[in-house]
Parts: sequence; structure tokens; C-alpha cells
Amino acid sequence: MGGMFTWKGRFGPMDLDLSEHTFSPSTVSVLMADALEVEAGDTVIDAGCGSGILSIIAAKLGASRVVGIDIARDTVAVASSNAAKYGVGDVTEFYQGDLFEALPEDIEADVVIGDVSGIPDELAAESGWFPGRSGGGPRGSELPIRMLEGVRQILRPGGRVFLPTGTLQDENAIVSNARELLDRVTKLVERRIPIPNALAESQAAMDLVKRRVIELTPSGSRFTWTARVWVGARP
Repeated sequence: MGGMFTWKGRFGPMDLDLSEHTFSPSTVSVLMADALEVEAGDTVIDAGCGSGILSIIAAKLGASRVVGIDIARDTVAVASSNAAKYGVGDVTEFYQGDLFEALPEDIEADVVIGDVSGIPDELAAESGWFPGRSGGGPRGSELPIRMLEGVRQILRPGGRVFLPTGTLQDENAIVSNARELLDRVTKLVERRIPIPNALAESQAAMDLVKRRVIELTPSGSRFTWTARVWVGARP
């Protein structure tokens, strides 16, 4: 393992094992955890599971089966270790792969957690937030939209998708696609989050703001961006 992260969000504190390839939980992870609703007996798919923290929370909320998937190396070892440590190893399973491609063919979910990487690639490379230095595509919307397009193959009618978006990506494109593909798309929560000045003032960020791909808001001597969590249902 490459290190430890202390989760202080829902059901925390939890000391999570990470590897050098694991995306560390973020403020968006905390927002997702707080917004997540799971009913007893649900099957949950956690796309972009990383350390497995949202899978662990879904299991603690009563899911009978939680299946996490992430493209990062060491996903299975890291997430499985964390789930076992916090008592939900018996209802969780993890796979490595691109979005839903590596999942069991017969799986049908009641809930999809769609917390996939979603900032523009050039901003991701500058940020240092992502072990692989890549984001969600040139506009930060391509990967989340591809995730939404794959949901119909794995989500039961009436099943729900929990989706984070933010002004560090082409948010309008993601929400528009969600409304085309899902019913009753509703905003659950939003929060303004500070962004480091060095990143806000980088050439990559300034170019993306100029092209109206991302939006940053001045706040005193700093800049902020706005994160949101949505829920929608499969028709």
C-alpha cells in the first residue's frame, strides 16, 4: 500500500489504505456520501470506486450487494482491504476496468454511484490531484457522459443514479445529458470549494475559463468553484 487517508465524512473516522495509483477521497466524495440514499437489500454499483469509501458507506446503509469498479491499478486490493477492515467485506466486491466493462454480465443495480473523474485533462495534469494525471476528457464532461450512457445496461427501471458535477468541467453538458437519459433529475446539494491560487492562475485554468469550459468565482484573495450532487431515475 502507498499510504493512509483518514476519512472524516459519513460513518467516519475511517483510516483508508491507499496505493500510489488510488485517487484520494475529496470534498466531492464527502458530498456524495452525505447525499447517498440506499434502501435495505439494494444492489449498488460504485463507478470510479477508488479507495472503496462510497462502497463501504453504501454497504453500511443496508445494501445487500455492492460492486465497485475503477480503472486504477491496485483497485481490487486496496478497496477490498478497506471494505474488510470496516466490516463489509462480505457484501462488497471490486473489479478493475473502464467504467462498467469488467462487471459481471448479469448484474442489475438499484443504485449507481457515478463518481467518475470529471475535470478537463489539462487541468487534471496541472492539479496533481489524480495519480494518472488524466481527467474526464478535454472538457471534463466526456467521461461522465459516457458513464451515463452506459447506465441503461445495468440499472433496473426506477433505479437511481447519484451524479456529481461542478463548475470545474462542462457541467451544462453533463446535466443536459442526464436529463435526456434519466427521469426526475434533481439537485440534492451544492457547495463552494476553494481552489489553490496556483491552479486557478495557471495557463490551463485561464484558457478553460476564457473558453467558458469552466467557471471560477473570486472570493476575497482566492477563487472558488461550485460542486453539486444530483440524483436521477431510470425511466
